[in-house]
Amino acid sequence: MSDFNVNSAVFPVILCGGSGTRLWPASRESMPKQFSRLVSEHSSTFQDTARRVTDEATFGRLSVLTHTEARFIVAEQLAEARIPADILLEPERRDSAAAVAVAALHAARVDPQAVVLILAADHVIGDARAFVAAVEAAAVGARAGHIMTLGIEPTQPATAYGYIHPGEPLPASPGTYKIARFVEKPDRAGAERLIAEGAVWNSGYFLFRADVMLDELEAHAPAVLSAARAALENAARDLDFVRLDADAFAQAPKTSIDYAVMERTRHAGVLPVSFAWSDVGTWDAVWSVLAQDESGNAVRGRVELIETRGSLVHSEGEQVTAVVGLEDVVVVSTPDAVLVSSKARSGEVKTLVERLRAKAYPEADAHRRMYRPWGWYQRIDIGERFQVKRIMVTPGGRLSLQKHYHRAEHWVVVKGTAEVTLNERVVLVHENEAIYLPIGSMHRLSNPGKIPLELIEVQVGSYTGEDDIIRVEDVYGR
Repeated sequence: MSDFNVNSAVFPVILCGGSGTRLWPASRESMPKQFSRLVSEHSSTFQDTARRVTDEATFGRLSVLTHTEARFIVAEQLAEARIPADILLEPERRDSAAAVAVAALHAARVDPQAVVLILAADHVIGDARAFVAAVEAAAVGARAGHIMTLGIEPTQPATAYGYIHPGEPLPASPGTYKIARFVEKPDRAGAERLIAEGAVWNSGYFLFRADVMLDELEAHAPAVLSAARAALENAARDLDFVRLDADAFAQAPKTSIDYAVMERTRHAGVLPVSFAWSDVGTWDAVWSVLAQDESGNAVRGRVELIETRGSLVHSEGEQVTAVVGLEDVVVVSTPDAVLVSSKARSGEVKTLVERLRAKAYPEADAHRRMYRPWGWYQRIDIGERFQVKRIMVTPGGRLSLQKHYHRAEHWVVVKGTAEVTLNERVVLVHENEAIYLPIGSMHRLSNPGKIPLELIEVQVGSYTGEDDIIRVEDVYGR
């Protein structure tokens, strides 16, 4: 496990365990919103968050807490952004209190008084310099023993955010205040009243000394702290990841850090800030942070509009998405699902996803393109007794040594060179060449080259489900 740079002021920890179902169908369990390029064409919000905390004059080594299923996406996106980090894996989701406890314990191993910054992976911030300046200002209060949060000055009476009432000024940190009280998500009238009273949005960012947070967890949520401590002490190294102990972590009560500590501690403080901020929790919020044309439309992908106003149209893949004569709508088109909603009711997409799950729609959670540690695969067609996939293997990528009981496979290489293990034989298959893998044969696919390997896989048999895979050896430990 890598050490923090104890000479740096603030040690950032990104929590990225959410699934982002309100942004379905672009965001799903298999590729949550924080890893998707919903706001920028060039990077995800997770990558943008990581980039904001790379200045070595202010920040130490980054840590990321994520669900074990997202580990390879996290590692790939960090590598793409060239940002080193410790990646700690939660075996299951236990909400933010357990994650914050692990972060504090992780930092305290090197420096008990390390100042830790907790960040969400899916927030959009308009001014990165203003954010860093706010962190530096709030860190003054954290060093003095306060558990600080950033309070966003409201721009509208939002009902999707919690609010914070600032209290008396904190003498040790100019511009900061004690937190008088927290207010859960209000209705519109309540939000208007809170803003008139000087309340700010609860951003979900926290800064604290590790020892202070551990003391407060011990006082207010000892079961959370005990489980987190055991999970970290019994953690195992797995490739470049640290796996928290599953049995220990499962004992942590499922609760938020707001409820477990922030609403109970006497050390809570807030720094009001005014930079542009959004947690892009709904499609309406995504529309608000994207560039808009003269008619108020925000578009992504291959889109054509006629007499359409105030709308978000998001199109993925090669298909064209056309909208005629609509106002204030959200249209999201992906290769296997289409969402059409009013902007005002786009927050109800989460309820829609729950209904799709109840009816066992695979599109509720799985994309047509599924990412794996070695690359990705994408379904092209499926029918009775067959399935066709497009497969991409990154340079150096290697699938598991496996066999199938119910299907044979045909691989046709369209780009690069494949190294194929077939029972006792290892062969190279070049572009425009094919190989046949009989039912029950032991086989493995690798990319020994320097460019991505792409191939078409045709499966034929009585069953082509993903669970008809018997892994004999897997370098990724699945």
